[in-house]
Amino acid sequence: MSGVGRGRWVAWLVVVGVVLAALNLRAAVTSTGAVLHEISAGLEMPGALSGLLTTLPVVCFAVFGAGTPWLARRVGEQRLLVVALGLIAVGLLARAVVGSAWPFLALSVVALAGIALGNVLLPTLIKRHFPAKTGVMMTVYATSLAVGTMLGAALTLPIERAAGGSWRVGLGVWASMALIAAVPWIAVLRDNPKQDHEGAYAGPRTLVRSRLAWAIAGYFGTQGLLAYVLFGWLLQVLLDGGYTEDQAGLVLGVFTALSIPSSLVIPALTARMRNVRKLVALFCTLYAVGFAGLLTDHALWGSAIVVGIAMGGFPMALALLPLRTRTAEGTAALSGFAQSVGYLIAGVGPLMIGLLYDATGGWTWPFAVLFAVVAAQLATGWYAGADRVLEDEIHEEEIHEKEIHEKEIYEEEIQAHAVPDEIGEEPDKDRSQTKVATRGDLTSPRATTDQE
Repeated sequence: MSGVGRGRWVAWLVVVGVVLAALNLRAAVTSTGAVLHEISAGLEMPGALSGLLTTLPVVCFAVFGAGTPWLARRVGEQRLLVVALGLIAVGLLARAVVGSAWPFLALSVVALAGIALGNVLLPTLIKRHFPAKTGVMMTVYATSLAVGTMLGAALTLPIERAAGGSWRVGLGVWASMALIAAVPWIAVLRDNPKQDHEGAYAGPRTLVRSRLAWAIAGYFGTQGLLAYVLFGWLLQVLLDGGYTEDQAGLVLGVFTALSIPSSLVIPALTARMRNVRKLVALFCTLYAVGFAGLLTDHALWGSAIVVGIAMGGFPMALALLPLRTRTAEGTAALSGFAQSVGYLIAGVGPLMIGLLYDATGGWTWPFAVLFAVVAAQLATGWYAGADRVLEDEIHEEEIHEKEIHEKEIYEEEIQAHAVPDEIGEEPDKDRSQTKVATRGDLTSPRATTDQE
């Protein structure tokens, strides 16, 4: 096979690999929710452990996502993704056969750790393999995530019923999809294992000083928070608004399905626009309008649809990870940081809203919090939405810090030579002037000449 033909073959392998891997990153989570009642009953799981099971995803995404760039630097991105898919498969299959709650939770962590690695690695690999087509490939990635979310939720219960009511089969079957997803990545590695990158990444200390990194993390986190709250509580909002369970379920289904067209359009549009502040303002406005309608029980159907459209901000947040960096290394660092911080923010939402709802018996205060979250999203998204690049911001900050440091050293040396050696003795003007001459590069390039 010629070099051009081999390159195309590898590119198509990567495309297929991105699609299959992305399908696995949500199906394992939503499949658990579909049969949660059956799992709790079958394993005699207390309510507290059931609650912990639903909280585990965001915690694992935050914890294991933070360490992914460090692991990728040592193992290689493609090798680590194969390992991640293996962890998903092992965790999903093994937890389907255990007989008690704690081993089930432990093996869920194994699977979720693999998903967390994939969350960070796939945008990085897209940036590395398709630097000129990042928007298109992020559309493929985000759409596959949305489809995987729906597949896990929609198919697990029918599979469980087809297997004679066995929730173990309904959960374990998803392990096969993770194994299939590893095949194209193994083929890519076998084609040229030396291409698997093991390089330098920006460390967390560097990103902590980056305003752009914090802005993207904040935008990602507020989007995730609203998504988790809506998926968890929209049904109750509709029921309290007078809808029957069937009506509310239909609205929730349409609301969930809107994530697919958003994923098909928004990432490519984000890449084309570069400066996406108008999109940020649009999505935040839609959130505000939709929440107002849900709070006042006004046109609940329409309000839910408006909020569903507003959730197009989430695929945009994903697209910003590679679009706000110049290199795959930068994407890995930003993706690990933003997702780690973002999922910690997102995980607080459902619990906080639930506590407020229980304490007040209504939706006024919960929606007041959600309006505040939208305001924070607008602020962080406005900064992240400008056409700027992480590596440039870090470089400018390093230059600025270096200039400040050199100025402080220069001023300290001038002050030291201006202090009299003994009481009553005049400062050594000649020595002070000589020192100024030698430091001329910090003030003026002609300083030395002027002294002469």
